[in-house]
Amino acid sequence: MTRLQDIASCVAGYDPNALPVAQAQEFIARLVPRVDTIESVPIRSALGRVLARDVVSQINVPASDNSAMDGYALRGADLLVDAPTALELVGTGLAGDAFVGDVLAGQCLRIMTGAVMPAGLDTVVPQEFCSASEGKVTIPPGVVQPGDNRRLAGEDLAAGEVALHEGRVLRPADIGMLASLGQAEVAVFRKLRVAFFSTGDELRSIGEPLAEGCVNDSNRYTMWAMLQRLGVDMLDMGVVRDDPAALEATFRRAAESADAVITSGGVSVGEADHTKRVMAALGDVLFWRIAMRPGRPMAIGQIRSSGHNAILFGLPGNPVAVMVTFYAFVRNALLAMSGATPQTLPMLRAASDKAIRKKPGRTEYQRGVVSRGDDGSWRVAITGSQGSGILRSMSEANGLVVLHHEQGSVAAGELVDVLPFDGLI
Repeated sequence: MTRLQDIASCVAGYDPNALPVAQAQEFIARLVPRVDTIESVPIRSALGRVLARDVVSQINVPASDNSAMDGYALRGADLLVDAPTALELVGTGLAGDAFVGDVLAGQCLRIMTGAVMPAGLDTVVPQEFCSASEGKVTIPPGVVQPGDNRRLAGEDLAAGEVALHEGRVLRPADIGMLASLGQAEVAVFRKLRVAFFSTGDELRSIGEPLAEGCVNDSNRYTMWAMLQRLGVDMLDMGVVRDDPAALEATFRRAAESADAVITSGGVSVGEADHTKRVMAALGDVLFWRIAMRPGRPMAIGQIRSSGHNAILFGLPGNPVAVMVTFYAFVRNALLAMSGATPQTLPMLRAASDKAIRKKPGRTEYQRGVVSRGDDGSWRVAITGSQGSGILRSMSEANGLVVLHHEQGSVAAGELVDVLPFDGLI
């Protein structure tokens, strides 16, 4: 696996005590390996999986020129410009039951959506524009142009063309595309295996009694939900107390069982340092102070046990910081490890309802509610207190307001970038 110090030397201005978000993302992108095991799965099991090979169409889609609607198929050259066109009706073409025979100049064919266009016919007039009587069809002038309402063979996809590229996370439309090509199975990368756990003597799992000073562990459930959206195989290793032996045993089991390990807690200055010592003892780990809010402390690296290696993401302990650092750093890294082609998440530009104070020199992620203004433009309002322990601020929000590293304070009405939660969280 790649050595961390080699990557660090390639990142401009690398400073583990004040690392900008963009540099941390660059570092992680250089670090993470990609799974290389490929398996073939039925297309109904392929939703959300990562395509391991290009899918090349073996056929034209559609296979033949066909009608885009119900109407009358004819030769565009027969249409009169300044007067009604009268044509002889010679038959009917149905989808799945092509008309057999020739349609000559001056003739037309009643045709249904999807039916094959006979040779020589290049135009379809919608039925509502036409009048038919006693074997004749009359078409008013100017209702269509030659070539209208015809789907060409291979228009959707030509034989030999790449339909879907390697690295694509397969979506519902892609499953339909595979079916349209007659492909029952598809090659995908194996699912990434991700182990995760929380650290801290004060944490209790749901159902355990809460002694004074203890809290329910929400981070593990949040991590489970975020990982669920990525379609990875998960190993929930529970809550691990601040005990060196217990921590080492859990880290070793995680490294032996998973491709990536995610922890929450134990990486901040002033916390019990057992977690950090065990991380460092088992591999090559860096401890960062990232120029961001929330989520400043983070650990990144590789841990090893019994000949197995895993990428480690040590996240802060505060609930909001866990979510923000996951979406800022871990999500894209796990997708890359899964074989997916990197995709920049789209952002909205929205006007801030109120002024927001910020100093340049760090990236801030504030929770916001995006809505449409009376004029149709996007607006965003911050969801009250932005403390990194206030999970309710994330639950009430529908997006993150991203205030970039060099950005200063924002005036009321000024446009800001917003990362929508829809499709993300």
